[in-house]
Order: sequence, then C-alpha cells, then structure tokens
Amino acid sequence: MQHDQLQGDGDLMTEEGPQTTGRRRPKRLRRLLISGALALTLAAGGGAAAYKYKLFTDIGDPVSFGKVQESAAAAEEIRPGVTMPTGPKASFVRTYRLPDGTQIGRTTLTGAKSGFTGDVWVWVPKQYDDPKYAKSAFPVLISLPGGRGYPTNYWGTGPGLGLQKAVSDGAKAGTSLPFILIMPVHNADTKHHFDASDIPGEPKMGTWMAEDIPDFTRANFRTFTSRDGWAFMGSSAGGFGAFKHVLKYPDRFKAAIASGVDIVPDSPLWKGNTQAMDENNPEKLAEKLIKEGGPDVYINFQIGTKETGREKAEKFMKEYGKGPVHTTLQVIQDGEHNGKSYVRGMREGALEWISKVMLAPTPDPAVR
Repeated sequence: MQHDQLQGDGDLMTEEGPQTTGRRRPKRLRRLLISGALALTLAAGGGAAAYKYKLFTDIGDPVSFGKVQESAAAAEEIRPGVTMPTGPKASFVRTYRLPDGTQIGRTTLTGAKSGFTGDVWVWVPKQYDDPKYAKSAFPVLISLPGGRGYPTNYWGTGPGLGLQKAVSDGAKAGTSLPFILIMPVHNADTKHHFDASDIPGEPKMGTWMAEDIPDFTRANFRTFTSRDGWAFMGSSAGGFGAFKHVLKYPDRFKAAIASGVDIVPDSPLWKGNTQAMDENNPEKLAEKLIKEGGPDVYINFQIGTKETGREKAEKFMKEYGKGPVHTTLQVIQDGEHNGKSYVRGMREGALEWISKVMLAPTPDPAVR
C-alpha cells in the first residue's frame, strides 16, 4: 500500500496549530500546568491573552451527541426507514471544537464481532442537533485514513485537513449532504497493513470496519435502515478499504470515495493465500457483482495530477465499470498523495457526486 505524505500519526501540525488526539493528562498535573501557564500569561498580556492561547479549554472533557433525539423518539412514532440509537451509548471525550460549534469526539470500541479494540472518532453536522431534524436519520460516511492508520485516524485527529468543514460548507451550499463522519482506526498496529480484511490468523480488520463500526454507529446515532444511507470514503490504503467494502457488501453500503488507491490486496500477511485474497480483491468482487446483476454501487476514484496511480484506476473503470458497478474519476489538478489534496477534490465534485446517490435527512415541517 502507498503511504500518504501526511499520515497524521500522533499530533498533527496544521495551519490551525497542533491538533491532539484528545487523551487527557492526569487532572492534578493538568491543573498545575494550566495554573502556571495562566499566571505567566496574565502577567504578560492579561485575560485576552489567556483565551488567545487556549488556556481555558474543554478538550478531553466528556461530550455527547444528539441532544434532541430521546424526547423526539418518546413523543411520537418513529418514521419509517429511520433507526433511532439502539444503545448502549458510548462514552466520548472531546478532541476538537470547530469554529461553527460542532465537535469531534473520541471513544474506544471493542468490536463484538471482530474482538478488536481500537479508537473511533466521530463528528456530526450542526443539523443533527437541530430540532427540525430530531426525528430524521442522517447519512453516514465511514472515513478511513491512509498511512499507518493506527493508533489514530488523521481524519479525526487532524481537522485542519478540512474534511469536517468541507461537509459543513457543502451542506450550506446545497452541494453536499450533512454526513455523520465515523473515523475508526484502519489497521491493528503500526507495523503492518491488513488490507481492511480478515486475513487468516490476524486481527479481523474487515469485520471491524464492515460490521462493528456500523453497529457502533447505529447504537449511538440516528441512521437510515437502508443501505442508501451508508457509504465509505478513504485515502490510499483507506481508499482501498472504502471501495472494497462497498463491492464486497453491496447490500449494506451503496457508495465510496476512494482516493489515491491501490486496486488489489498486497499485504505480505496473506502469505500466498490466494483464496482469501480473492475474497477481498475488488476486481474479483466487481466481476461477481456484475455477473449477479446488482445491487448497484457507486465508486468515485480521486487522483491528483502530481501522484501516480491514475492508470490503475482507469483500467479498473474500463474493465469493471459496467452494469451495477458505476464509476467516475475526479482528477485533482496539482493534487498530491495526501489528505488535503483529496479534501479539495471532494469540495470540487466528489461530495456532490456521492450526495446525489445517498439519502438525505428530512426536516419536520411542523417544527419552526
């Protein structure tokens, strides 16, 4: 698998400053550090300086999502096609607060089906807590990173990449649905790539992403029962996982944005097990789906003009972009193999493209 130039492992420096993973220091040490820094700052520049340098912060504090959903569900019958949060609720800590007031939270999940334990970052759009949408489901975009993909997911720890803002801006402009972003770790350790698959004898990363993560999402958020409300996006190795899962489970997921992606599994952990590899090979999966005649899936490949791999995507599109396998190519001018380029491509067309094939949340006309 290729490596993103910007992997996002650990703290990530962006134009907005260093973004942390949200893990808290011990409370006593945290108070001492804040007190000392506050004293120095107040002496130098007063209270305004303290706020400027973010000494008063709620990063690492508990955070919850969906403040309106419980009362709405109890008051009236749930709409057809909508799944209210099934529970149990996860405990989230705040890792970032965006300028529009939306937040990124992190939790640790042990998958009931995979047995794997890893961190998951989540973000919901402003509309999610709007009373007009209290009884509506929201489309889900499971967002997978490239690079190591462990122990962090740079889409969650690096909001400076702009994914959340791209969705927010697109929703305002009417060019994107207000997606819930679910951002899990993609690999089981820092040394290996697992091809988003259940490689025999290894952690079940395919089950983690295709089953445990959707189950976790349904437990905590208002989602659509239909596959039309479920999609993947990813870059590099995460892009491979994104479009592979859609092709392997077309009854569960409808679409994917796959950026800078490899086309076939190539982890050395397969150890020549061709049968298991074929079961996770997008070419084989697309061929099978074409023979079966559906259901229809939609794949948007993104590639920058300053990276390699375009010919592989175009070859896949030519050979397998037929029948129920709908493909398109978003070429990013001057785009490189990194997250910022791929978010730019999403702004320039990929988000609008995927939004046209997904279900949208619907407001309650009775609520003003």
